[in-house]
Amino acid sequence: MKKGLFITGIGTDVGKTVAAAVIAKALEADYWKPVQCGDLDNSDSIKIERLTGLNTLPETFRLKAPMSPHAAADLEGIELSIDQIELPKSDRPIAVEGAGGVMVPFNSKETYLDLMLKLNLPVVLVTRHYLGSINHTMLSWKVLKEAGLNVVALVICGKVNESTESHFATQMDVPFIRINELEEVSLEAIAAEAERLKSSIKPLLT
Repeated sequence: MKKGLFITGIGTDVGKTVAAAVIAKALEADYWKPVQCGDLDNSDSIKIERLTGLNTLPETFRLKAPMSPHAAADLEGIELSIDQIELPKSDRPIAVEGAGGVMVPFNSKETYLDLMLKLNLPVVLVTRHYLGSINHTMLSWKVLKEAGLNVVALVICGKVNESTESHFATQMDVPFIRINELEEVSLEAIAAEAERLKSSIKPLLT
């Protein structure tokens, strides 16, 4: 069994944290966000604990500004380095959530792609249908594949778009997993989605 999954998105506000919650719950995994930027009193780790009841692992960096890591770190006079980040030890799989998208800068030279390469976990790419999302999804997919990362699923958050999804099906040799548009993001809703998708998510670790 793999040590975990790295969950990245095609950009911000595509449902990545909800996807991470559903995946973590389906796997009964620990959750870990290496870098939290902004909203430290209601961080993604706190949200995941509330939405899943699962264990979360401490962030390596906690930065005050709601900005990309390199910019938030600059404001605090900190130089982030991927060398400082190591996958935590756990007896359970770890659901790792990135920030923003694949090429979000970590510092002046490194991006989240470099972090994914270092951790070397199977990657789940999260997308949502909107005008421009085909381009953003295909660019993210291309970068991940050309880097040699093992992309194991495309998670589609929200409603069906048959035209877009038929295009993805011609380009991607991975399963599609749909997380329904949740009327309310709650403990009960996450648990229901995790149970519904458990048979699709568990094989991603093997």
